[in-house]
Amino acid sequence: MGDMKMNTVGRPSAPDFDVEATSFQTLLGGRGLLQSEKLIFEWDDYHRTGVDFADIAIDTSDIDGLVRGDDLNLPGLTEPECVRHYVRLSQKNHAIDLALYPLGSCTMKHNPRLNEKMARLPGLGDIHPLQPVSTVQGALALMDSLAHWLKTLTGMPAVALSPKAGAHGELCGLLAIKAAHEAKGEGHRRTVLVPTSAHGTNPATAAFVGYTVKEVAQTADGRVDVADLASKLGPDVAAIMVTNPNTCGLFERDIIEIARVTHEAGAYFYCDGANFNAIVGRVRPGDLGVDAMHINLHKTFSTPHGGGGPGAGPVVLSEALAAYAPRPWVVSANDGFDLAEHGEGESAANFGRMCAFHGQMGMYIRALTYMLSHGADGLKKVAEDAVLNANYIKASLSDLMSVPFPEGPCMHEALFDDRWLEGTGVTTLDFAKAMIDEGFHPMTMYFPLVVHGAMLIEPTETESRAEMDRFVAVLRALAGAALDGDVARFKGAPYLAPAKRLDETRAARQPRLTFS
Repeated sequence: MGDMKMNTVGRPSAPDFDVEATSFQTLLGGRGLLQSEKLIFEWDDYHRTGVDFADIAIDTSDIDGLVRGDDLNLPGLTEPECVRHYVRLSQKNHAIDLALYPLGSCTMKHNPRLNEKMARLPGLGDIHPLQPVSTVQGALALMDSLAHWLKTLTGMPAVALSPKAGAHGELCGLLAIKAAHEAKGEGHRRTVLVPTSAHGTNPATAAFVGYTVKEVAQTADGRVDVADLASKLGPDVAAIMVTNPNTCGLFERDIIEIARVTHEAGAYFYCDGANFNAIVGRVRPGDLGVDAMHINLHKTFSTPHGGGGPGAGPVVLSEALAAYAPRPWVVSANDGFDLAEHGEGESAANFGRMCAFHGQMGMYIRALTYMLSHGADGLKKVAEDAVLNANYIKASLSDLMSVPFPEGPCMHEALFDDRWLEGTGVTTLDFAKAMIDEGFHPMTMYFPLVVHGAMLIEPTETESRAEMDRFVAVLRALAGAALDGDVARFKGAPYLAPAKRLDETRAARQPRLTFS
């Protein structure tokens, strides 16, 4: 990071940044001990393998002409080449084990290695979903314990464990709501109300189920406009979908009133629980009038997050929706646990299965391990520390970086906008790219959409004050450089990363999906 000095207005000055020096090119493209590395399909050795197989003749008469005519064109690597390839790639990427990972609304926190050890225990890590129920009694008992914890923490009477992740959980909740309305003869309710501060998956999921989505405005302080919500509630509304805490990092202080007017209109209250990390152990959504809420186990309960999965998004349900939970259900009998496939009475109106098998067993194990490790008092501390750390970030930067909703504390994430960059020639994207040169992953950019040039930072509860101070020092120095007119530092950033500034718009619209 270099030596920092204080300038005349009391902010640290960024060390001098020599753009010419950063453009120095080495002979093989490496940078110090970081090796240059091609993608695996860009290797040019397709005729070698690290394993020798004998030539064999295979009878292909039963597949009638479906034999591959061309080579697979898989690159041939020896074992050391393969190991080095993936190690070199890993060094080009940021990771939670490297430094603070400040993505807002993503809860990228430390994953305790104890969780991983438990998930690999024989009898848990090697079971198969098609095994007879009698051979997986321990796994079912674990799922029953996890369900108990989730119901206790949320104050809800039922939980569906099978959804695979957050959006899948939203789908589960809305399908339960749809089934409940149809069971009451109110299938005409085809509208879902979604605030502007909700997660983007909320309206997408509602549309996927077949609902018409209407937007609810937010107030000047970043929360749901209850008056606007009430004006849009009517006999056609099936549900509202509110993220709480919302994507502005704020708790919906009117949530009790939101639930009241929603229920008076005959609709259900779906709460996006992706930010449960901020309130776990402190607030029970069931006490707030919530009817359905998904919980990202891979966020709140510290299981691996990122890389496309795996995830888990159990959905807790109120008494009004409990009977409509998707099957199968874990049930307890005298001779052990079972997976019930057929409901009786009101539960016969459940909407069916969410997926072929019950859920993500590895995520269940990790989450329950996390819960048992912390205990009730520890989980409460998780929320308190997450909120404390976010407010520490907010307080440490708000004299330099503008805050769109400055009144009162934030919850688990600190939100800034780009007003402080006006006139500097530096954008939110430029600032985020410069963070890469300093060894930090950028914060969430341009989200939530209701805040112009948004910079959303979530330090989580697992960061120490020392690490946050290191992060804050870098952001303050970069802010000072931007305000002092050092535009060159930002416009070409990142200079030191293996991949320089990319045309991200073109990459999204014209992706290169194959290698020749």
